[in-house]
Amino acid sequence: MRNLLFGTIALSLIFTSCKNEQDPFKVEKQNIGLLTDSTQVKDLKSIFANDSIANFESGEEFSGDINTIEIFEKGGNKLLVLTPERILDSTSVIKSVQIVDERFKTDKDISTLSTFKDISSAYKISKISNLINSVLVTVNELNASFAISKEELPANLRFDMKLQIEETHIPDNAKIKYFFINW
Repeated sequence: MRNLLFGTIALSLIFTSCKNEQDPFKVEKQNIGLLTDSTQVKDLKSIFANDSIANFESGEEFSGDINTIEIFEKGGNKLLVLTPERILDSTSVIKSVQIVDERFKTDKDISTLSTFKDISSAYKISKISNLINSVLVTVNELNASFAISKEELPANLRFDMKLQIEETHIPDNAKIKYFFINW
């Protein structure tokens, strides 16, 4: 009788510990919700079964081989923009994910609503790139890049493409324009 009781307790502990469900809005280095760095395009319909998937497929005539996949909630809110490694290939893996919806957060609460101070306080900045209209802040710990509009910078730093942008040049309250995970 005693062994039966211990066996029942052990089995119930095993079953309850196996119910660890993935948060659909959690952003990590290797995954965003149920989407992982090894997810193939053909798997998207099952991963986003309750959402809408919109493909933009194009040849190379005008677009430079753009092939993005947009994920929308049934209500119409855009969640993610996915870019496959190879265009028009259902077995291709996703190479980058633009996070649009503010509910997607890292374990340190970084989302599209975060500021530069939030990012620099939570993670080590790996690189800052000076682009035409924005500054790209890279965090290798997450495989993430955060674009900040140059309009968030002081006026004397906005137009010099040769300028090496440093962390101290970016105001703490500078808002994120785009948030990408690259695999």
